[in-house]
Amino acid sequence: MNRLYRPIGLHELALIWDAGCREFPPRLADQPIFYPVTSAAYATQIACDWNTKSSSYAGYVTSFEVDDAFLSTFDRHIVGSAVHEEYWIPANELPNFNTAIRGRIEVDAAFFGPSFLGFIPDKAGFSGRNAEQQFVILARSWNYNPMAFSLEISVNRKAVYLNCLFWLAHDFTAYDIEQNLKSATLAGAIESWKHHRIEPALPAAFLNTVLR
Repeated sequence: MNRLYRPIGLHELALIWDAGCREFPPRLADQPIFYPVTSAAYATQIACDWNTKSSSYAGYVTSFEVDDAFLSTFDRHIVGSAVHEEYWIPANELPNFNTAIRGRIEVDAAFFGPSFLGFIPDKAGFSGRNAEQQFVILARSWNYNPMAFSLEISVNRKAVYLNCLFWLAHDFTAYDIEQNLKSATLAGAIESWKHHRIEPALPAAFLNTVLR
């Protein structure tokens, strides 16, 4: 197996979630090549420096295992220094590339610009609320209505998956949410996720930080 990385924005991560975190979405008409990269450092540079300036103002570093036999038919390309190494996969080969992915696509890191609003759903208490407002709803329900808290996590599981790394990084003290309550709310989200047996799991970068 060969571990590859890909920097993406919020919209692409939403499509990956829709596919069970098992495949990348088709390329657009003006995107003839799919570019997975070979190092976390390269993916991080793009996610942090470029994706956070895009329309979604977020950059995510994904990683995944790909079958060696499939990758052996493609050359690696250096597009800068030695760390800037990537594969060039023609768009019509992306379905075969997805078939060669073993396991799920993981989210290893996330970066956010100041204008990030997150994924905004149209269900339950999260309806029409941005990522910051969603967490405030969760934190305030954590103490007084655990059942409503758990239900919100289940109903809006896509929003939780897409926004949880922002919640982890963001300072909510302006809403009188101190670190102890923030930590308890994040841990509660993990427990609710397990309770409802939601798949795929929350991003590894989120779990590893909250549970350490």
